[in-house]
Amino acid sequence: MNKTIILEKTKGHVRKTLEGEGSGHDWWHIYRVWKMSKRLARREKADMFVVELAALLHDIADWKFNKGRFDIGPKIVRAWLEKLKVDEDAIAKVCEIVKNISFKGAGVKNLIKTKEGMVVQDADRLDAMGAIGIARAFAYGGHAGRTMYDPAVKSVKHRSFAAYKNAKSGTINHFYEKLLLLKDRMNTQTAKKIAAARHKFMEQYLDHFYKEWEGRE
Repeated sequence: MNKTIILEKTKGHVRKTLEGEGSGHDWWHIYRVWKMSKRLARREKADMFVVELAALLHDIADWKFNKGRFDIGPKIVRAWLEKLKVDEDAIAKVCEIVKNISFKGAGVKNLIKTKEGMVVQDADRLDAMGAIGIARAFAYGGHAGRTMYDPAVKSVKHRSFAAYKNAKSGTINHFYEKLLLLKDRMNTQTAKKIAAARHKFMEQYLDHFYKEWEGRE
């Protein structure tokens, strides 16, 4: 099976699996990450086939919906790619990206090492920033039953994945616990430039949010 067919079958499979999902981890999140990944991969001269597969499959079984387990996604990805007879080297690279792509807390080390992994991780993190990132944050907050904002609850820089995973603070806190940290955690130069603009937009949004909260605007 050639690479074009493999990618087309994978797109169809992922779309069928995730279309209509309501937490911000739906097919259109995948689509945006896939498009951005290709843009970054061209600039970074990364292996486009591995990048595209990893981008398309990175959220096929997100840990947030699988009791915090990171092993399920790679297993599902491996089974799918083996079914399509993808070569073992590419499968191993894609599975490693899927396993390690997620943000796990402010104090948790990033285990992504390959150029392809850095590209897809940057694309995924860019989709958690800016206008779309804000929309996704509130979509997930509502999905998870979290408050929008409680001024009495302070944000926390989580030192472990367990602390991050079990956090129950509101969506505005999530900006400080993750979203505003992403600008300085981009891997590629192209992503850093894009992230700077999206970061500024989020800061402007928060400024308006607080003013409106207190009836000052």
